[in-house]
Amino acid sequence: MFSYLALAGAALLVVIDQLIKVWALNQLAPVYTMQVIPGILNFTYVENYGAAFGILQQKTFFLIGLTGIVLIAGIILLVMQKFRHPLMIISLMLLIGGGAGNLVDRIFRKFVVDFIDITPLFNFPVFNFADCCVVIGTILLFIYVIFIDGKKEKTIANVAQPKKLTEGELENK
Repeated sequence: MFSYLALAGAALLVVIDQLIKVWALNQLAPVYTMQVIPGILNFTYVENYGAAFGILQQKTFFLIGLTGIVLIAGIILLVMQKFRHPLMIISLMLLIGGGAGNLVDRIFRKFVVDFIDITPLFNFPVFNFADCCVVIGTILLFIYVIFIDGKKEKTIANVAQPKKLTEGELENK
């Protein structure tokens, strides 16, 4: 049940992402940049023809294919309910929503609309809402793997290993 809610949540994230990008295309593109919080945040219109941090420029078909495969795998994992832990399900929701948001751009616009610019504060590439979803989803995935799934495996390993008996215990048996 929670898995289907996560898929609905991912769809909602795509809608939010696309609405923001339509705003950026209509309102931000003509002026190029808007100062939002002086010295911290600008909205700057950028057409990204690559992936994160500008890598893989002009590799649109490769990025569409790779993103499509990852999204299908994530959706299958949710539908088959391979994960029950809420943190993992939320992570997949964010990864699917963010990935699909940028995939829509690549398919229909041939570039990804980026606009969040924190360059006044940090020298960092311009990014978008979908990128935020993917990054947060990835962080949650790592937290799940390291602290929850890893701990579960240690517990299973401790339970599964038979107790080693000392020589004295063996003689008493």
